[in-house]
Amino acid sequence: MRAKTVLWHVLWLAAVGVVLYPMIWLAFASVKPPSEVLSSLNLFPSRVVLDGYRQGWEGAAGIGFGTFFLNSFIVAIASVVANVFSCTLAAYAFARLRFRFSGALFAFMIATLMLPHHVTLIPQYVIFQQAGLVNTFVPLVLPKLLATEAFFVFLIVQFMRGIPRELDEAATIDGCGVYKTFWHVVLPLAKPALVTTSIFTFIWTWNDFFTQMVYLNDADKFTVPLGLRLFVDTSSESNFGAMFAMSALALVPIVAFFLAFQRLLVEGVSTSGLKG
Repeated sequence: MRAKTVLWHVLWLAAVGVVLYPMIWLAFASVKPPSEVLSSLNLFPSRVVLDGYRQGWEGAAGIGFGTFFLNSFIVAIASVVANVFSCTLAAYAFARLRFRFSGALFAFMIATLMLPHHVTLIPQYVIFQQAGLVNTFVPLVLPKLLATEAFFVFLIVQFMRGIPRELDEAATIDGCGVYKTFWHVVLPLAKPALVTTSIFTFIWTWNDFFTQMVYLNDADKFTVPLGLRLFVDTSSESNFGAMFAMSALALVPIVAFFLAFQRLLVEGVSTSGLKG
């Protein structure tokens, strides 16, 4: 049994090493000399050089990389707030309220999960262009304020359905209406689902490249993914050392955000509901 346990641990550690190898390679590549970044196959650098971090933080196109980080934080945090707010309200309506065509509307919402993002991109772009909102952060945040993320609505709905309805009835007897029941009873108990939604919204928004490339034109409004693209130029010399350094630095907010709410994320995954 001891040998079997050791073998399982070795296999799992090997699997973790395979998964983490790209990040390990990125971390070491960010401190390699420029001549070894792409030419050497060795994982470890011959000497540690921090010029990539200095050059990367100075930025590209005359704009410091701190501007790109600030833009990404603005878009990501605003998206988290907007998405959690709208998806929670929509999920509460589907999970706890009774109204006409609720089943059909919920099925229609689930069906939008099969609709590719690229299909709705062009109509949305035309709307935002006619409204004069292209090259601003509004097209990146406003759709999330309208509960357009059906996956998160479904996630919160399933969690809220596990909360005993007796709690709603008790709140009604105590004189709470729909909004007070939502705010004082359902919302606190749905915290794990809200944290899960926040984490994935932050990660997906922070790493989003395509949507931000479509709507943002000026370099001073670029986010981190677009800022990293500025280091790669097909018509001249590309600064891969600075790009790898800033790529490694861009992982820090994601890892920190995940670690800060890891306990509630695990609770949201492992908890299927409450028993009355």
